[in-house]
Amino acid sequence: MSAVNHFTQGPLTPILAYVMSAIGSMLGLRLTAQANASTGSSRARWLVAAAISIGGTGIWVMHFIAMMGFDVEGTQIRYDVPLTVASALVAIVVVGAGLFLVSYGRARVLSLLGGGLLTGLGVAGMHYMGMYAMNMSAHVSYDPLIVGASVAIAVVAATVALWFTVQVKRPLAITGAALIMGVAVCGMHYTGMFAMMVQVHPEPGHVGGADALSFLVPLMTVVSLITLTMLLMVILSPSEQELQEDAELMARLEMRRQAAAHAQTLRSPGPYSRT
Repeated sequence: MSAVNHFTQGPLTPILAYVMSAIGSMLGLRLTAQANASTGSSRARWLVAAAISIGGTGIWVMHFIAMMGFDVEGTQIRYDVPLTVASALVAIVVVGAGLFLVSYGRARVLSLLGGGLLTGLGVAGMHYMGMYAMNMSAHVSYDPLIVGASVAIAVVAATVALWFTVQVKRPLAITGAALIMGVAVCGMHYTGMFAMMVQVHPEPGHVGGADALSFLVPLMTVVSLITLTMLLMVILSPSEQELQEDAELMARLEMRRQAAAHAQTLRSPGPYSRT
């Protein structure tokens, strides 16, 4: 087997990958809290934004930042563009499916477990799709036991993450939950990566595809800018507590209006009163 190095940049790539995963998860949890405080189409829009944040930044960007530190001795590594883009869409879609299932399923146990299974399998699929998108002059195989462990980690992590989306609302709790989610996502990634076994061809041939720096970095930058835009949306939008306070204020004003109208009715002379 050929020498495989997951940390060619030292601790830089795993640290950056974890930071991006935690940031994407934190923003996603904040967006789901906003969705839980909203109704109608507004709720759906917040959930879509949360799926982009968690699936796009928390999972997909984390995956490919970690891949920037991956190297195989004796061969170039390039990326299949359509497959790489498809893996990003898969991550966003499966996370969105889990969020909608749990949010509109009123967080019942079956909807949580079903959403966790669906999202976890989808995230694992995205991970191995992203790995399959790597073009090398080599034969790649996987240890089935480690692959199974990575899929199990993905399902458990996705279930816990979906539970967080309906239970965690306070800023401090959201931060703690996001840090835990970052550990789970990175753990799943590196477990899956260690399942890979590479045998470089004796006579390396042409490796097609896009270079990581010319393709992945701009793509990850675009996803990160979208995440930053959503962060600004959250900052400028009222929090769940503010929405609740506004609703309580409107309810008190409505009660006062009804009381004033009732008092006015009592003071008004009836149609048969004397002049």
